[in-house]
Amino acid sequence: MPGKSHAAVPAVGEGKRGAPGHIGYLLRQAGGAHRQRMERALSDFGLTLPQFSVLTMLAAYPGASGAELARLSLLTPQTMSVIVANLEKAGSVTRRPHPVHGRIQLIEVTEAGRDLLARCRPRVGAVERDLLAGFDAAEEQVIRRWLVQAALEPNTGEPHD
Repeated sequence: MPGKSHAAVPAVGEGKRGAPGHIGYLLRQAGGAHRQRMERALSDFGLTLPQFSVLTMLAAYPGASGAELARLSLLTPQTMSVIVANLEKAGSVTRRPHPVHGRIQLIEVTEAGRDLLARCRPRVGAVERDLLAGFDAAEEQVIRRWLVQAALEPNTGEPHD
């Protein structure tokens, strides 16, 4: 419309993008910024953040199925299938049939995948330390408890998948 003026978009930390903003938006804004930082930190290794997440979950929960990994990594089964296939092509994971349930594939990190994960962890650790800079240990624990609480379904305490 002629004559209509547009407000300038505020910088992060200002206006609705700052403390007065809606908490859901602020959480999404923080998540997006964190993802970008992590993607930059992992790019030298040719690894995406979802791939790093999958390798991390597999290292913690060896032999998980694709469906279990999808829940753990907060991804769809279809996305997980693509990620696992790419990690398998790269030699970072292997798949083998479940001993009882033939349709289920158990996924494991290879030695090369463990090596890749070990090389990525210092970069990821640096991003996480930067994220928590300025908070003392007690404040960090409050943040961690709040994030866990935010992931639970209201009134049930069940995880939100």
